Amino acid sequence: MSSTTRLLKQAALEQGFHAVGIARVPASRQGQDSSPNRHSRQDLFARLRNWLTQGYHGTMEWMGRSPERRADPSRVLPNCRSILALGINYWTDVDPDERRGNGRIARYAWGEDYHRVFEKKLKELERLLKSLEPTCSTRRYVDTGPVMEKFWAQQAGLGWIGKHSNLVSPAFGSWLLLGEILTTAELEPDEPGTDLCGTCTLCIRACPTGAIVDPYVVDATKCLSYVTIEYRGDRHSLAQDLQTRMGNRIFGCDDCLDVCPYNTFAPATDEPAVQPTELTNSPNLARLSALSEDEFSRTFARSPIRRAKFSGFQRNVAIALANEPRSRTS
Repeated sequence: MSSTTRLLKQAALEQGFHAVGIARVPASRQGQDSSPNRHSRQDLFARLRNWLTQGYHGTMEWMGRSPERRADPSRVLPNCRSILALGINYWTDVDPDERRGNGRIARYAWGEDYHRVFEKKLKELERLLKSLEPTCSTRRYVDTGPVMEKFWAQQAGLGWIGKHSNLVSPAFGSWLLLGEILTTAELEPDEPGTDLCGTCTLCIRACPTGAIVDPYVVDATKCLSYVTIEYRGDRHSLAQDLQTRMGNRIFGCDDCLDVCPYNTFAPATDEPAVQPTELTNSPNLARLSALSEDEFSRTFARSPIRRAKFSGFQRNVAIALANEPRSRTS
């Protein structure tokens, strides 16, 4: 292992990242991918175009802008040669409190906004990389740029893309938040992750709306994470059956992640920023429904929950209250 690669990985772990790997970027899209399975870069680009053609991205128009950039990091950072993929374990080994009257929030949103957590750590790693390779260029992202981050995380050996379309780590299960640094530096790559899903279809069967329309393909318009976070329409624009299936979910949905067998081995995280609070682990629906827009903004100022916007969040809370007789109880 080169000294630059070794020092980068060591620094990443010291900064609190739980998973770190490096993917090599071929010099051109015609270059050979090192992936040992069906998720080659060319295959994923074709799948992305088909996914967009099917309209599975819903109202997320940004997904359809320049899809070729998402498949080719050199269009994002000219002469990109390596991608440093990084993961933070967010499994807290705490069960959600779903007594009657409480809503359900996806685990990744139980703590602080992970973009803030990553930003500081990624910036420090960029600084180190540039001190080791003064002529290199870099660009960092935390699911905000045109980068197919789960694919590159697989190429970097962090895990593999599961049938629910999320990354699965053999060490951390389905509970890794991802970030990456693109660089022109030639770093020593890791072995890509191998798909170990086998014949398992638990995630497909667990989806409450049938949003996983085929293995590895998710129709976002049916996915409760999309519906409760990204969709901006009012309650009346959602089909009644979809509202009913939302149950008490008010921000995101972990059902397909919860059932993954690899979560059996996931250790509890030591990252303080992702620890749950009373408001996120046991969110009282009546209390949330009474929030004013200003109170919502103050309460969730440092939380991923603000992504849903006040109107979307209150829509979700209203649906959960209407569904309350069907919510799980203790």
